[in-house]
Amino acid sequence: MGACLGACSLLSCASCLCGSAPCILCSCCPASRNSTVSRLIFTFFLFLGVLVSIIMLSPGVESQLYKLPWVCEEGAGIPTALQGYIDCGSLLGYRAVYRMCFATAAFFFFFTLLMLCVSSSRDPRAAIQNGFWFFKFLILVGITVGAFYIPDGSFSNIWFYFGVVGSFLFILIQLVLLIDFAHSWNQLWLGKAEECDSRAWYAGLFFFTILFYSLSIMAVVLMFIYYTEPSACHEGKIFIGLNLTLCVCVSIAAVLPKVQNAQPNSGLLQASVVTLYTMFVTWLALSSVPEQKCNPHLPTQLGNETVPVGPEGYQTQWWDAPSIVGLIVFLLCTLFISLRSSDHRQVNSLMQTEECPPMLQATQQQQQLAACQGRAFDNEQDGVTYSYSFFHFCLVLASLHIMMTLTNWYKPGETRKMISTWTAVWVKICASWAGLLLYLWTLVAPLLLPNRDFS
Repeated sequence: MGACLGACSLLSCASCLCGSAPCILCSCCPASRNSTVSRLIFTFFLFLGVLVSIIMLSPGVESQLYKLPWVCEEGAGIPTALQGYIDCGSLLGYRAVYRMCFATAAFFFFFTLLMLCVSSSRDPRAAIQNGFWFFKFLILVGITVGAFYIPDGSFSNIWFYFGVVGSFLFILIQLVLLIDFAHSWNQLWLGKAEECDSRAWYAGLFFFTILFYSLSIMAVVLMFIYYTEPSACHEGKIFIGLNLTLCVCVSIAAVLPKVQNAQPNSGLLQASVVTLYTMFVTWLALSSVPEQKCNPHLPTQLGNETVPVGPEGYQTQWWDAPSIVGLIVFLLCTLFISLRSSDHRQVNSLMQTEECPPMLQATQQQQQLAACQGRAFDNEQDGVTYSYSFFHFCLVLASLHIMMTLTNWYKPGETRKMISTWTAVWVKICASWAGLLLYLWTLVAPLLLPNRDFS
């Protein structure tokens, strides 16, 4: 009898895994929107891939990777003594991350193409988006297994450039999400201040604005202290000074009278968030500079001794402060993509999302019934609340960005040094400039194009 009951329980779980998103999290998220639950589960798939990638970098796992066909090969013309050596096992760990992230990127890119032009949950493809999770998981596992049997050849070198482009775009997406968050935050607290007729909300906005600017100034000072020298590191000085100047310019532009008249909701809170994020990206760029005297995160030389190839003569530094902070920011922004529901029309247009349409009476009745039964409900019968295809494309970019973050922007086949190249520095710096220009455009666009609706 007990065996029969256990079998029935397993069958019910299996049917739940093969069913829709509401069935998956019925006990965890009662009366949740179907669109939100589906995005959370897809994000969980991405985080699972990130966890596997981190495990692949551990020494115990690296020793097992020698059994795979793309084992470490000695390249021609590689010097015999370089600082920061990376042994064969570490190379295998990096290449394993490349393959794991290739699998997640391919998985989400497949859904990017599959979900093009889905307009409502009445589309048959919406059932695939919001259900069949067990089969999706099997597909992801199958792609992952296949990726680990790809011969190395030129795969890692080509995939590196995909990672560079994808990471550049995802840095911009992170900035857009932070601007959206600051805008929503500013709107909420200003509304509370008018509703409660209290100055405490204004004081709170003022406090966090000063805090973000103070952290930005502190970051500038620390970067000049630790990443520059009086007679060297001229590139770093230029990057820090130029980005500081640009941040001051956009902060002034945010409070200009004409900008305030065109966009009353713009203010220094959003500008302070953009400034702090720009300093963060600048820090990431400086931590990738491949020069020992300009980058304290690089492994130090062992005196004047010759550094041999192998595990005895190298210093491995998998996790430094920029990598940890970058991973945390990545996790928060990716989770925000899954949960966000913006009321900012420009952000919704850019991120391919829509404001939630007014619910019909029948939809409200379904929501009440779902709440009584303890399950999620379908809120997209009249129209999707986000672009399925663009959401998966964002996860593709997220996969590429985390691949570059976990591998410290290592370029396979270039050297045997476990450091980034100038490619990583310029990509991050250019991303910071593009983000500042994007924010500046959102401020001045209503003035330059008065005939267009930017409300």
